[in-house]
Amino acid sequence: MNLAKPQYPPRILLVILSLSAGGAERAVSEMANWWAAKGHEVALLTFWGKENDHYKLDPKVQRVALDFWRQSRTPWQYILNRIRLLFRIRQTVQTFKPDTVISFIDLINIIMVIALAGTKIPLLACERTDPRQHPISRSRSFARVLSYPFSSGLVVQTESVAEWAKSIMPARKIKVIPNFVRMLPEVQLSSEQKEYGQPYILAMGRLDKHKGYDLLIRAFAAAKTSQAEWRLVILGDGPERSNLEKLASCLGIRDDVIMPGVVGEPSDCLRKAGFFVHPSRYEGFPNAILEAMASSLAVIATDCPSGPAEIIRNNENGLLVPKDDVNSLSAAILSLMKDNDLRKRLGTQALQVKTTFSQSSIMAQWDALIRKVVE
Repeated sequence: MNLAKPQYPPRILLVILSLSAGGAERAVSEMANWWAAKGHEVALLTFWGKENDHYKLDPKVQRVALDFWRQSRTPWQYILNRIRLLFRIRQTVQTFKPDTVISFIDLINIIMVIALAGTKIPLLACERTDPRQHPISRSRSFARVLSYPFSSGLVVQTESVAEWAKSIMPARKIKVIPNFVRMLPEVQLSSEQKEYGQPYILAMGRLDKHKGYDLLIRAFAAAKTSQAEWRLVILGDGPERSNLEKLASCLGIRDDVIMPGVVGEPSDCLRKAGFFVHPSRYEGFPNAILEAMASSLAVIATDCPSGPAEIIRNNENGLLVPKDDVNSLSAAILSLMKDNDLRKRLGTQALQVKTTFSQSSIMAQWDALIRKVVE
């Protein structure tokens, strides 16, 4: 019997909770735009509405927003809402008729495995952080262990996370694909960013506890005692904002710690910063580090699980310090504050990430995986 092979490029459906500001959301939008530019039929599905969108999509990308993420007051209402959501997802996916579906982040992955059960539509689930470190409920963890083996494949970002994945599903279904460096646009400094002053240290990301910005503020305060002209700019927003502001005030450096919130495009801030610090307690594969290095910035990052050590070679293209170690972080910050030549050397070597993690090379890995799954 002759079986017709799907045409290539295939129809691709990307699924994530929302397109609000975040690393996974940025990666998903960049992937959708890349494939649309290459002639794929691409759709991007979110469970939240479009009013939460922070990233722009190519007009050729079909944008589908279910706007169906309802709060439940009782257990029975929760079950009913989830059943309705599953049917909405299944109907939406079958309407688009994708050759493959790619979902992002644990809860969405679990939901998509259940929603597509029996449809024979290939599903690639993607973990975007370190599951060994990122806390989730016991019920969700159990659901992940049960559901992931039924996906067509699991994409993780580092080899260490791949080892974890082998404990819940066959190794042949696991693929390591890191993040790529997006093309940073050429932009002019806005009046807001001119107010930051010079020189300044830059950090960016969601203001969550695991991002370690409390460590950064303490380390900056210690280093600043001998380098008073420096300031610290942290781009992003999140639940830790008020705690971080209070900490800076208690340390007497509130006027020198600037937190402007989420900015539309951070590339101009990156190009004008003195250097970049990423103090996370754990990671996936941080886009922020890649973008800073691609901007020729010297980068200090904590050697946390997982990601930074797979991007940075210590004292070659950046500096790695132990996680949760304020003294080591402060010493590294002080060394870059004092040594302009060191900043330049590390920044020059950092530019290699534009080749190692180029969008074309990373998307080629995605294309190869999709072709394998589709055919």
